[in-house]
Amino acid sequence: MSTNEILTSFLAQVKDSQNIWALQDKESEDWVVLDSINFENTEVMPLWSTQALAQSHCVEEWASYFPVAIPVAEWMEYWVEDLLEDGVIIGLDWQENDECFELELAEFTQALAGVESL
Repeated sequence: MSTNEILTSFLAQVKDSQNIWALQDKESEDWVVLDSINFENTEVMPLWSTQALAQSHCVEEWASYFPVAIPVAEWMEYWVEDLLEDGVIIGLDWQENDECFELELAEFTQALAGVESL
């Protein structure tokens, strides 16, 4: 699957729910952000289009994490600026043992704006 196909599929799922999913630690409340596999000296925040996909990653080193819904409107208002300042990119719908698709925050946010319900 190409990055464009993955982004299109991701956005189709998000359009109905108006939520994206990330993993947060139960105790520290830190979010999963890790080193990019595709870009040197870059951090990536994995996001999922459904709770079930996010939940499937709450094992092994992420066993203390749980999926949290981030409303698209909240993402646009609060998250983008902070992540941009930190130089974080986005990982889309990561699957176990599959290639991890990463894209620039600006590209992801622009595409996400197209499915945001006002």
